[in-house]
Amino acid sequence: MSPIVVLVGPPGAGKTTVATAVAARLGAAMRDTDEDIVRAESMSVAEVFIDKGEGYFRERETAAVRDALASHEGVLALGGGAVINRNIRELLKAECVVFLDVGLTAAVKRVGMNANRPLLLGNVRAQLKLLMDERRVLYGEVASFIIDTDDLDAEQVAESVVACLQEKM
Repeated sequence: MSPIVVLVGPPGAGKTTVATAVAARLGAAMRDTDEDIVRAESMSVAEVFIDKGEGYFRERETAAVRDALASHEGVLALGGGAVINRNIRELLKAECVVFLDVGLTAAVKRVGMNANRPLLLGNVRAQLKLLMDERRVLYGEVASFIIDTDDLDAEQVAESVVACLQEKM
């Protein structure tokens, strides 16, 4: 088993929203590894970070991604930081991965002052820029396709993802 497509990208790229739209277009199930963690821990991602620490969260994230890659046959959205783990990047090499790229200005508009994003607490713009600068090369490393989402709405991005899948076939 393997997902139809895996979506990666920074906060504000629209991974969950786009994954939902792509799954609807394909008549497939959608899964989000952050949502898997929330269900398993019975608390939000932010609460896991605060109560148990980032290290604990990353362990849970690795387990969630491994499980989803092995068992999910639909559309899969990964948390923005999943690609920092070298083992996850290795697993993604066997998958069809779409990197939903987003510029800083668009990402800040989309994320706003979202308290549910623990790594963006404080100066959201500065924190987001740092995360994006650190991770952009990693997203690119695992990507089969890259879609610039800045000037597109979620439905347009979903159409582009489906077009990538058709191109792959």
